[in-house]
Amino acid sequence: MLAFLRGGVAALIGVALGLALTFTTLERGFGFGAVRAGPWTAWPRVGASDIDPYARAVLSRTGEIPLAAAQGVAFYARSDESGAALSGACDYVVTGAVPASRFWTLTLTDPNGRLVENVAHRYAFTSAEVLRRGDNSFSITVAPQARPENWLPSDARGRFVLVLKLYDAVASASPSGLAGATTPRIMRGRCS
Repeated sequence: MLAFLRGGVAALIGVALGLALTFTTLERGFGFGAVRAGPWTAWPRVGASDIDPYARAVLSRTGEIPLAAAQGVAFYARSDESGAALSGACDYVVTGAVPASRFWTLTLTDPNGRLVENVAHRYAFTSAEVLRRGDNSFSITVAPQARPENWLPSDARGRFVLVLKLYDAVASASPSGLAGATTPRIMRGRCS
């Protein structure tokens, strides 16, 4: 009887530990196969037919429809260049260039993937509408208060995530091409 009780306790501990680790994994992204480029992280296999079970669980929970592997890739940034979490109480400048792609979008979402409501009704920039410098680079200010030129409104009350989607991108053809990709820098300015 004692051996049966010990086995039951061990099984319960194993199940609890497994569920806790699975929950933690699902909260941190799409599971395995992450590729990092500066503060940006991409999971190039999420849109592939051989998607891992953790990524499939995240997609089931969020309802997100990923880009197919041949369509492009999405990069997510939850922190700035220094590694500090992105906060709506701070101003940020997203500057530089994106990897070679036919079209791209930069969207601001909350940590759950929903668009952040704002009075300007601006939720994203696209490669077709962003104001550029002479060298084809750009600078987008993410801040709770209006700024001149390229301004993406944030909510001063919480954290946010920047999502950079590259459509028909050369780098998405192979995960090894993503690792060395030149992604925009995210530099923090003043905080209120």
